Amino acid sequence: MEAPGAKRHSLETNNGDRRTEPITVYSTSWCPDCWRVKHFLKERSVAFEEINIEENPHAEAIVLRENRAKRRVPTLKIGERYFACSPFNALELAEELQIRLTR
Repeated sequence: MEAPGAKRHSLETNNGDRRTEPITVYSTSWCPDCWRVKHFLKERSVAFEEINIEENPHAEAIVLRENRAKRRVPTLKIGERYFACSPFNALELAEELQIRLTR
């Protein structure tokens, strides 16, 4: 059973990157940086799970805990570590995910 507010984005990774850790994007429906992160991942065929923190109080608590009581979205869980990508920075995100910046 999926968590409330969760969506799976299963995309084939055929671009030669080493991405093996699961990725969860904690987001909201209104956040422009969330849209940018999801678009960035989809363009590069990186699979991820999206959880809307407005629909899932447990997910919101994770975001608050990992960002020192700040509701920073998007926050990504990459394997077992967390990374806030607000404001969106494509170079930092590519480095964090160990993927190429260009498609």
